[in-house]
Amino acid sequence: MLVTGMSGTGKSTTLNHLAHRGYSVVDTDYGDWIENLSLPDGIGAEPHWREDRIDALLTRHEDSGVPLFLAGTVINQEVFYPRFAEIVLLTAPLPVILTRITTRTTNPFGKTPEERAQIESDTAEIEPLLRAGATIEIDTRRSITQVVDQLVALVGFPSAPASCCE
Repeated sequence: MLVTGMSGTGKSTTLNHLAHRGYSVVDTDYGDWIENLSLPDGIGAEPHWREDRIDALLTRHEDSGVPLFLAGTVINQEVFYPRFAEIVLLTAPLPVILTRITTRTTNPFGKTPEERAQIESDTAEIEPLLRAGATIEIDTRRSITQVVDQLVALVGFPSAPASCCE
């Protein structure tokens, strides 16, 4: 299952709670899952999943039958949409997101005025694209327990020992 959404919607927090419940999770913001590649117009670069690594991870989990929650928001994620049973979009209103990124201590992104402006711009431009590809949308103003319970209901109980953040 892919868990996607804008920065500050609670992807990492949700995965941490899922891992504590025994599920296999991978937060692609951490580790060697992402590389910055030039955009097709040649102006600037954007984070992309390393497709060979994501493919190998998904293949390993498809073969095992163990549910996997993979989180991330990158420009090439839709390449993998057919391989996910569900594509879950976590959302929250922009003022909630901006408050969260101001107070979070686990991720420095969003602290500068430029990064906050980027989050505002991305929310207006990118979130509608994510919504179009999502199979489920969850408003993360609900309690984290409710958010996690809704995700768990989609996959059932974990069937093997959890692996956090492979």
